[in-house]
Amino acid sequence: MPVLSGGAESEAGIPKAPSDERRSGAMEELEHTCPQPRLTLTAPAPFADETSCQCRAPHEKLTIAQARLGTPVDRPVRVYADGIFDLFHSGHARALMQAKTLFPNSYLLVGVCSDDLTHKFKGFTVMNETERYEALRHCRYVDEVIRDAPWTLTPEFLEKHKIDFVAHDDIPYSSAGSDDVYKHIKEAGMFVPTQRTEGISTSDIITRIVRDYDVYARRNLQRGYTAKELNVSFINEKKYRFQNQVDKMKEKVKNVEEKSKEFVNKVEEKSHDLIQKWEEKSREFIGNFLELFGPDGALLSITYEPTPGTTSNTESSCSLFPRGEMSRSDSEYSA
Repeated sequence: MPVLSGGAESEAGIPKAPSDERRSGAMEELEHTCPQPRLTLTAPAPFADETSCQCRAPHEKLTIAQARLGTPVDRPVRVYADGIFDLFHSGHARALMQAKTLFPNSYLLVGVCSDDLTHKFKGFTVMNETERYEALRHCRYVDEVIRDAPWTLTPEFLEKHKIDFVAHDDIPYSSAGSDDVYKHIKEAGMFVPTQRTEGISTSDIITRIVRDYDVYARRNLQRGYTAKELNVSFINEKKYRFQNQVDKMKEKVKNVEEKSKEFVNKVEEKSHDLIQKWEEKSREFIGNFLELFGPDGALLSITYEPTPGTTSNTESSCSLFPRGEMSRSDSEYSA
């Protein structure tokens, strides 16, 4: 394993190379042919065996301080991150994003362990190794995918892929008889920590599926999967299909109720409109009636024409007595 030579410690407490300035100047004079970070996302990331680093220029060891200051364009910092990446999710993507952006000029290599190795040291996976490889190839932060990655990083593996730093969360990862499989990487000053994303993990997703197993089994039976494909017993298959039928009936009843409510609402709206129109017509009718027959109505202002032959204004209209009776009253008052 490449190990940093002794010397003064950097600000991060990691041994520095003898002379940062001398190394930086030397790197600028060298012509590296290392694969460059992906600049376009029109194709998936290549596999390591398709584009391995064949650079013959001396691959001098970098310190974290040097890497953070930036390296020449032809000498990207080669960062390695590994894992199982089963049921690839946002937590995986965020960890890879952090690994990719640790340094200004980074080339991110991602190692994915095979099925045999994973089943031996961790357990059964949902996705097979081919599916997991492909998931990583289509992550925008990944520049290169290493298939059948080792469980424990060896000096030969680090040298072969010219790895500068290893990125992983800082929680000790106990496995394969070790309290922390990254302990020797940390001691060599090649470890850079990333942060885990709370609330999301492959185990969490599997727990949800196990918890809601009946729901997913019923859904997939309804979509055409067979009981054999779902590893469902004959009795459970019948139970799930019966439950699906019950749910369909419930959905139909619900649809009928919704349509009934919609019909009732429409009837209520129409009734409200009719009542409102009836009230308007009623007010109009009452107003017309009062205008004609009320105390100040038009009917009382109606007058009669003057009696023919009379010229007196007193013998005008509004007399409610016959002409004969009016004559008698006048004669009596005359006598």
